[in-house]
Amino acid sequence: MRPELPPDLGEPETWRRVPGGDICESWEAAWADGRRAFVKRTPYPARIEADGLEALRRAGAPVPGVLGVAPHTLVLEWLEGSSEWAGLGRALATVHRATAKAFGWPEDNRLGSLVQRNGDWPQWAEFYAERRVRPFLSAGGLDDALRRRLRAALDGPLQDLLGAHAPAPSLVHGDLWAGNVVDGRWLVDPAVCFADRELDLAFAEVFGGFPEAFHHAYQEAWPLPDGWRERRPALQLYHLLAHVKLFGGGYAASVAARLDRLGW
Repeated sequence: MRPELPPDLGEPETWRRVPGGDICESWEAAWADGRRAFVKRTPYPARIEADGLEALRRAGAPVPGVLGVAPHTLVLEWLEGSSEWAGLGRALATVHRATAKAFGWPEDNRLGSLVQRNGDWPQWAEFYAERRVRPFLSAGGLDDALRRRLRAALDGPLQDLLGAHAPAPSLVHGDLWAGNVVDGRWLVDPAVCFADRELDLAFAEVFGGFPEAFHHAYQEAWPLPDGWRERRPALQLYHLLAHVKLFGGGYAASVAARLDRLGW
């Protein structure tokens, strides 16, 4: 069944199914007047994703324009182009310079199909521990030993490591991996919040990584502070735990490997 479109867009002349990720259905829609759009049916309120894209756009991110929003339908500008990884790195540094007074987001949003809890938190270490890691302690796929290691890390070493670092609450994409980059130049599927900017860069290296041109351009635009290499494994825990929750215990070994690297 085709998704419901906002009525002001009119009826497309043609529809074509296209890949749309793990949890959404997607189409290319084309109108008789030459317009084309990416139409996405979401299991969550589409407005949440549209708001995230708009926040990134205002901060200088290359994102598709939002053409329309229905309760569970997002209509986006159709994107095509050649890779511009260096430009994307510079743009992300610009996005990260958009800051807030607290860590979090005004409302809960989504990381894939998972509810991402937010709120306003004055301290980065506490926000990351309580809103990003602790909710997964009860997730299936973690054995008791790994659960104990995570709980011990939350109650001490994680707070010490991240608490010694005082980042500004930067606007982050929140789910930055290669699957959420179109043609090496546009960002899609955000899970935005205000966080340590290192969170985006940490996750960008989890599944395959981004080209060196991206990282080099980012570092030229805004070098990361000392200690980022030591903090990176801890910042990768959130997305790896989310994958345990979504896809099962096969990702638990990657969680344990980060704890091993940290000596926890």
